Amino acid sequence: MRAGQQSMKQFDDAIAAAMGVGASRPASQGMSPFAMYPDYVTEAWRLWNASIVNAFAAAGTSVQPSRGDKRFKDDAWQHSPYYDLLKQSYLLTSKQLSDLVDQAQVDDKSRLQLRFYARQFIDAMSPSNFPATNPDVIRTAIRTRAASLATGMQNLIEDLKKGRITRVDESAFEVGRNLAATPGSVVFENELIQLIEYTPQTVEVEKTPLLIVPPCINKYYLLDLGAGNSFVEYAVAQGHRVFLISWRSAIPETQYLTWDDYLNLGPLKAIDVVRDIAAVDKIHVLGFCVGGTILSCAAGVLAARGEHKLATMTLLTTMVDFVDTGEIGLLIDENAVALREAMIGRGGILPGKELAFTFGTLRANDLIWRYVVESYLKGATPEAFDLLYWDSDSVSLPGPMYCWYTRNTYLENKIKEPGKTTQCGLPIDLSQVSVPLYLLASREDHIVPWQSAYRSKDLMGKDPRFVLAASGHVAGVINPPARKKRNFWLNDNINRDAKTWLEEAQEKPGSWWPDWDNWLKRHSSGKMRAPAQPGNANFKIIEPAPGRYVKQKSN
Repeated sequence: MRAGQQSMKQFDDAIAAAMGVGASRPASQGMSPFAMYPDYVTEAWRLWNASIVNAFAAAGTSVQPSRGDKRFKDDAWQHSPYYDLLKQSYLLTSKQLSDLVDQAQVDDKSRLQLRFYARQFIDAMSPSNFPATNPDVIRTAIRTRAASLATGMQNLIEDLKKGRITRVDESAFEVGRNLAATPGSVVFENELIQLIEYTPQTVEVEKTPLLIVPPCINKYYLLDLGAGNSFVEYAVAQGHRVFLISWRSAIPETQYLTWDDYLNLGPLKAIDVVRDIAAVDKIHVLGFCVGGTILSCAAGVLAARGEHKLATMTLLTTMVDFVDTGEIGLLIDENAVALREAMIGRGGILPGKELAFTFGTLRANDLIWRYVVESYLKGATPEAFDLLYWDSDSVSLPGPMYCWYTRNTYLENKIKEPGKTTQCGLPIDLSQVSVPLYLLASREDHIVPWQSAYRSKDLMGKDPRFVLAASGHVAGVINPPARKKRNFWLNDNINRDAKTWLEEAQEKPGSWWPDWDNWLKRHSSGKMRAPAQPGNANFKIIEPAPGRYVKQKSN
């Protein structure tokens, strides 16, 4: 407040000086009439200034925050003329800057990039992000006699040591205790993956086992959060025999691994191990996000080899056609990819915290600035939230693998084109993948636009079933039926463009999980008695789930 008052005083003094106040010449010698009455001019200016502020407030809020914007929820932003003026000035300036970007004479992609970077600047400069202009921060500092500011500074110092923003009470969670806690055993490992077989919870299980391929840019336990919030737990409870890949975060020994290595050492190897353990020819496979892209390419390799090892394939919020990648695609252009290729393309590591920060910028107000205010300015203790803990537990990637992926997907969009990529020594044509396909997208997904996920139905598989979940990239997928939250859309007629499909779709309450379970069982080969032990003579128990790899912290 003092800073604001001092700024206003300096502005007042400058106006008074411009009017000639303070000059010593008498009026008869050419003095400005205003200079004859300096006190009057100063007080008149201040009265005029106060009148503008009051009139601004009395007129009501002319510029409103967008729906869901929580930065200005404190009552002071509405009822205090000073803070209302700050808020409306900021929102008006933000709108003006956004309009200028939209009017720029550039190509469409450049305009989208400008819009993205302008939003980063706009979000960063919000008055709610600064202690002198955030009423809640000031109020908290007064109430705690500045202890909140001291604690916030200590929080900042600790985060500088970590190299990332702390968004969750990390002491509240432990992988293997209240996260990734579904019982199971590691039955195979190599330098890239551990393969977990989960302990059956039913007397009988489906003969056709299920292999889950999670994203390699995150820890797998997004699919196995706490009890009652775990997709793995649900699948096991429905009688599926579940296996899952746990990716290893890149270390110096694995910094040279390529995209082909990720296919060979990851899903292609895991598919053979699961077939051996379950003594079956074909298995179900499920991929989530980047894991789904990797799995799709692995299926393409199997098709090119003429190997029929898959019974069905499920892709959750997965892109195969990268023509529309949403905002994250704006961060990947030729210069960015070429720079990465020069630095780590032949060996090196892309740090997990760098990837996590990039994803955070897509929703900076929610994932960055909110925690800057709460932790650094107000000295608050982060909440205990399992999804935030998972989101902060990042995974590093080998440079060669990452560079191949970004160039052939986001930059050049090659993997959808028959024969445009060579993977594992073979030209890949995804249209040759002819297994039943279940596609799940999330309507508000900011990482995989649902329309992009919808396009996969035309590129691969047969008899595709497309389901659209409510909410975003994570919440749309992790939606246990018992919680009776959200909804999803179904439309069996997928010979439509995305817009028409949704217009004709039927909205269903609750979770999409039972729909997937029923679909998967229709494509299974019956039931069998649940195995008494995990693994077999060729693949013995290495250690209990969740295994070592998921517990390793990336740099």
